[in-house]
Amino acid sequence: MSSKPILWNFFRSSASWRVRLALTLKSIDYEYKPVNLYTGEQLTEEFAQVNSKQEIPVLEIDGLRLTQSLPIIEYIDETRPQEPRLIPQDPVKRCKARMIAEIINSGIQPYQNTNVLKRLVNEIGEEKKNEWLKFYLTKGFKAIEAALVETSGKYCVGDDITIADLCLVPQVYAANRFNVDLTNFPHVLRVNSELEKLPAFHKCHAHRQVDTFPELREN
Repeated sequence: MSSKPILWNFFRSSASWRVRLALTLKSIDYEYKPVNLYTGEQLTEEFAQVNSKQEIPVLEIDGLRLTQSLPIIEYIDETRPQEPRLIPQDPVKRCKARMIAEIINSGIQPYQNTNVLKRLVNEIGEEKKNEWLKFYLTKGFKAIEAALVETSGKYCVGDDITIADLCLVPQVYAANRFNVDLTNFPHVLRVNSELEKLPAFHKCHAHRQVDTFPELREN
């Protein structure tokens, strides 16, 4: 295996985006291997040899091949303890950061999974799919907003970057892409705006990756 970490990901995948952010914030140079979810590249037999569940992200690092974005981020943070610490050392802050991350990871993101949306279009049509998607994403953002009222400072949990922030920015992007109205979530919008000012978040944006669709590409 290569000594340089390898990340299999897709520019719009929110789970992949989280891991890009963790690697970049920790100043870890890595090889970017695109996997096109729209063409079903993740469903090929070839990619099944990389991840038997045929999902991204997959991170190859330290002789290991890791899957699932939140455990990957925790591994990076524990093995590269330089600042920023993405998993807070304080137990209360740690719990709050993980809570927000999981609201997004398990409570929102699965509803917008590419395979799920394709199945919905086939079964109930595009219009009903959009209604369904907006309902569940809005419900999830209500939970995030309520959490941020209690936890946020400059960022999701106080004034330090945590795993929660790595989850929030990709999820706000997805909400905007699916035309979900976020105007009733001022804490979400404020924290997201602060995060987008940071160089690592600018670099990792979906519209600045090697596999970004040309019509979306930004500098």
